[in-house]
Amino acid sequence: MTLKKNGEDRRLREAACDGLGKPELVHENPWFRVCNRGGYFTTEPVQRGLAVLPVVEGRGIVLIRSRRPVVNDTPLEIPAGGIGDDEEPRAGASRELAEETGVRIGDLSRFEMLPPLSHSTNRNPMLFYVYKVVITAGEFENRGPHDHEVESVHLYSFDEIRKMIRSGEMYVAVPIAIILRFLDNPETRAGRRGK
Repeated sequence: MTLKKNGEDRRLREAACDGLGKPELVHENPWFRVCNRGGYFTTEPVQRGLAVLPVVEGRGIVLIRSRRPVVNDTPLEIPAGGIGDDEEPRAGASRELAEETGVRIGDLSRFEMLPPLSHSTNRNPMLFYVYKVVITAGEFENRGPHDHEVESVHLYSFDEIRKMIRSGEMYVAVPIAIILRFLDNPETRAGRRGK
C-alpha cells in the first residue's frame, strides 16, 4: 500500500500506522523513541532520515568509512543522516554530503530523489529519503574536510563495489540496497556499456 499525499509518500514525514491505535511512549532519547503501537513495538527516529548516493561521472561511487563503535568497525557506507526540523530534504542531503565527504554541492537541483526505502518494516514505521547526486572528478578531488564520525572517504569503481559486496567486505544493508538498485538500473548499465 502506498500512502501518498501531494505526490510524496506520507511515511517519509510521519508514522503512518493509523490502524494500530495511539502510540504509547516506552523510551526516548535525542536520536529515537520506542513506542508501543497496539502491541507492535516501533523504533521511530526523532528526525526524518536520508541517504545520499554520490556518483562520480559514471565512473564510480563515493563511499565513506564511518566509525561505528557498536559493531567495533569502520564499515563502508554512503553519506546518511537526519533532516533538521525546518530543513528541506534536498538541503539535508547537500549538508550530509558535505559533512561526511567534504564535497560541497550548493545547487540543490542536482540532487535527484530516488524511491524511498525502509530500514526495517517490522520496527520502523517511517521511510527515509534517498537522493542521487552526480559529481565531477574535480569536485571529488577538491573536497574539503569531513566530520569526525568519518574515518576516510574513497572513490570506488562499480566493479570494485560489486566485488566488495560479494566478498562481504561491504556489509551494511541500506547502502548495499541503494547501490544495487542503482547498478541494476537499465540506464546505468547502458551508460557503462557506452564507455
